[in-house]
Amino acid sequence: MPVQAPTVLIPADALARRVLALGEALTGRLRGARAPVLLVLMDGAFVFAADLARAIHRPDLELRFIRASSYRGGTVSSGQVGIEPVPDLHGRTVVLVDDILDTGMTLAAARSATLAACAGEVLSCVLLDKPARRRAGGLATADLVGFTIPDRFVVGYGLDHGGRWRQLPYVGAIG
Repeated sequence: MPVQAPTVLIPADALARRVLALGEALTGRLRGARAPVLLVLMDGAFVFAADLARAIHRPDLELRFIRASSYRGGTVSSGQVGIEPVPDLHGRTVVLVDDILDTGMTLAAARSATLAACAGEVLSCVLLDKPARRRAGGLATADLVGFTIPDRFVVGYGLDHGGRWRQLPYVGAIG
C-alpha cells in the first residue's frame, strides 16, 4: 500500500526566509554576549539549527547538542521529558533551539537544566509554535518563534514520525 505524502503547511521558500529573519534577530540579541551557545534539542531541531546557525553572524557562536524529548514514537507527547545532562555553561548566553513548542514541557525542562548548568542568560528559539497544546508547568512561550501552526501532527525539515519524513524540505501535516 503506497504511503501518502504529507500535506504542505509551510513551503521550503517560506522556511528559508523566516530562518534568515530569526538569524538576524538573534544576531542583534546576542550582540555583546560572551561566547554565545546554541543548545540544540535533538533530533528534530537539527535541520533548523544548521540553517539558523549559518544565519547568525557571530564568529564565536558555539553549537552544542543534547537529546530531549517527550515523544516516544507516537504522535502525542507522553508528558514525561527525558533530557541528557547539560554541559557547564557558566555565565554564558544560551539559546535553546527546538523544532516545536507543543506542550511546553520539553522546553521547560531544558530551560531548568540550562539554568542549573549556570548559564548567565537563557533564550529560546523554536521553528514552530503549537499553542493549542500547552500544559500547565510547560514553557508558555518562546522568545523567538518561526511560525505558529494549528494542532496538527507535522513532519519534514527535521521533524519526523517514527523516523520518517525528516528529509522533506518543507513542513507538512500527516493524518
